[in-house]
Amino acid sequence: MLEKEFQEILDVGISLSSEHDLEKLLNLILSKAQQLSKADGGSIYLINKDKMVFKTSRNNTLLRKLGPEKIKEIVKTFEMPVTKQSLAGYAAVTGKPLVIPDVRQIPKDADFHYDPSFDNKYGYSTVSILVVPLMNKENKVIGVLQLINSLKDDKPVAFDPAVNKIIFSFSSQAAVAIENTQLTDQLKEAHYETIFRLSGAAEYRDKETANHIMRVSHFARLLAEKLGHDREFCEMIFWSSPMHDIGKLGIPDSILQKPGPLTPEERSIMERHTIIGALVMKDSEVKIISQSRIVALTHHEKYDGTGYPQKLKGTEIPLEGRIIALADVFDAISSKRVYREPMPEEKVLAIIREGAGKHFDPELVEIFLSCLAEVNEIKVKYADLEEQADKFRKLEGLDLKALL
Repeated sequence: MLEKEFQEILDVGISLSSEHDLEKLLNLILSKAQQLSKADGGSIYLINKDKMVFKTSRNNTLLRKLGPEKIKEIVKTFEMPVTKQSLAGYAAVTGKPLVIPDVRQIPKDADFHYDPSFDNKYGYSTVSILVVPLMNKENKVIGVLQLINSLKDDKPVAFDPAVNKIIFSFSSQAAVAIENTQLTDQLKEAHYETIFRLSGAAEYRDKETANHIMRVSHFARLLAEKLGHDREFCEMIFWSSPMHDIGKLGIPDSILQKPGPLTPEERSIMERHTIIGALVMKDSEVKIISQSRIVALTHHEKYDGTGYPQKLKGTEIPLEGRIIALADVFDAISSKRVYREPMPEEKVLAIIREGAGKHFDPELVEIFLSCLAEVNEIKVKYADLEEQADKFRKLEGLDLKALL
């Protein structure tokens, strides 16, 4: 029997190494650990400096009893200090597993203790627990796998010592997969942060703040989510939208920063920023850059066909362009600028409503207006600060050591 389980570990190792989404990976690890140990439930914590972050949990009994919606409601991420007082904390600090046949028999003078508050609140009875530190190649604990109630004939029993060895081996594979995925995520975040910072350079030349592109990105993702698109599309539009005005790097300051209205000739030059942005990202095989090119080229098209540079109409305009058009204009007229105060909310919303079917996709306008509470949360969270507006212009007296 054990030979079969070890073969399953080898097989699942391939699955773990091929999954690069951390949330999906953690669910896969927990599901497989439950299957191997016949555990009713379990959870995974990841270490972040001096904190343990609760990442995912599964419990078959509570799922049947409460249903998936209630489980989503009660199982939310949280942080706790890394100390030996909790079971997971003890495994994290010492790097040693805990095999507890019955939590009710834990000695009172033990370094660790079991907290029954969750059991009491939701009518569950934890008996046996297996806590395994997730250790990377350098024998550093990066997380903790905790399994609850090994079942035999639907009754909780102690975890089988022979199976425990399999779980210990499995946990090593899981730790390597988690760390590899985290490294991939860090690399992705570095790439995306570069996009935001470079995009901020274009906004700075146009007297904007970096928070403008942050708000537009969040508005865009919110609209994509409300439209029902999958996570990949929503994340892609979040990360591509900062590049919508990157082409302004190619527009002369005399036009870009002109305080008064532009002449027809100047307006024509200004409109070229959409084409310049698209040319900057032309022929890239990187998906995020390819989508950014579409955003840059089409975010000034209008639904009625009067926009630029191609005068596309309706759904001829790619969805990315239609979404950014609405998000960008809303933020531009609802935020404070160097040259003016923000418009009152009533006037902003009136402009957006009047633009439905003309400037904006009417379906997007309807969706946007239906989620104003979430829109306002984004505005508050990423509001412009006074010091951001001139941080590149006030260089006198700057503490250069602080930049090192």
